[in-house]
Amino acid sequence: MCENGESNGVAAHGPTTSNGSHPVQGQPKSSPYQSVQDYLSNVGRYKIIESTLREGEQFANSFFDTETKIKIAKALDSFGVDMIELTNPCSSEQSFQDCKTIANLGLKANVRCHMDDAKKAVEAGVDGVDLVIGTSSFLREYSHGKSMAMIQKTALEVIEYLKGQNVEVRFSSEDSFRSDLVDILALYKAVDGAGVHRVGIADTVGGATPRMVYDLVRTLRGVVGCDIECHFHDDTGCSVANAHSALEAGATHVDTSVLGIGERNGITPLGAFMARMVVTAPEYTKSKYNLKELKALETLVADAVQINIPFNNPITGFCAFTHKAGIHAKAILANPSTYEILDPEIFGLSRYVSINSRITGWNAVRSRADQLGLSMTDEQVKEVTAKIKQMADIRPLAIDDTDSILRSFHLELQKA
Repeated sequence: MCENGESNGVAAHGPTTSNGSHPVQGQPKSSPYQSVQDYLSNVGRYKIIESTLREGEQFANSFFDTETKIKIAKALDSFGVDMIELTNPCSSEQSFQDCKTIANLGLKANVRCHMDDAKKAVEAGVDGVDLVIGTSSFLREYSHGKSMAMIQKTALEVIEYLKGQNVEVRFSSEDSFRSDLVDILALYKAVDGAGVHRVGIADTVGGATPRMVYDLVRTLRGVVGCDIECHFHDDTGCSVANAHSALEAGATHVDTSVLGIGERNGITPLGAFMARMVVTAPEYTKSKYNLKELKALETLVADAVQINIPFNNPITGFCAFTHKAGIHAKAILANPSTYEILDPEIFGLSRYVSINSRITGWNAVRSRADQLGLSMTDEQVKEVTAKIKQMADIRPLAIDDTDSILRSFHLELQKA
């Protein structure tokens, strides 16, 4: 499924080029990795609505000044996301001013389902308005106190106003998966009839499973003719899987944020979602999004909210393309796809083969010796590998330590 190409760095230390290539990542017909593809599936034509500047402002560490917002917005635009959400312009005077400033870049804003909010968003000059209101019994009782009849009446009034303002309109229920199915389907049908461009479902508390998502989206697809957007929180670790399942069921748009930042554990992480989709729909994903910009984008946001990119973060975590066990390293050196479903070169990154441990293998040590220009027979490489293992049993090793062992061993060979 992925294009053939030279791997960028089968390495024991630093980026180097390997003779091995990362072959096509297509799977046999019986593979469990094969995606569901039917007439409803949109895994090969999805769109991303990026919410770092809206949902991300709800992250515990977030404080984005205007300059930072502009940098993030431009980076997201360069990456190729389809739409960008901004904080409700009614939140504060600065939020309104920032919205006006960034609206010049042709971005999207998010507001609640309230007429005053909608008017404020239009005043800010945005291209689109997202209308959101809680529909579960929890939110209707403890948040806004409106009945479903009042919600529908208010939504239709706001939609009618916005339709006359030449802006794109989305209507979303909040806490969709804890809402009464009959109630929200009736509501979605009404707003679809009113002419919204998209309806949205939101797993606001992160409790949905991929099967639940598939069932709801597939049912909703039979009720509305407009696009369907999905917003998944990650409280139970299902946001990426839920987003993928939604696309299989007919959803068209997925909400993401960089590094997943947002309220509590946040929402579907942009990078992790790209990792999933570059396997599911490689040609579409690689042609539509500038994947080599992902690392810089995540670093920008991580610095802005003063966090480190997690070690196990898909694609950009420092361990994402690191191989350590001897049997793994041997296979990776021969054929990278043996232990990699993702090709790091797609993202402008390199793989790393560690030889600094007791579980290293002589094939990996051979690769490092070749990089250092140290000529040794297989038997000699196996002998020096044993020395590395002996030292690694005593204390942790750095790459300088293993390089010193290799060079010293090679020097002794030259003297013999």
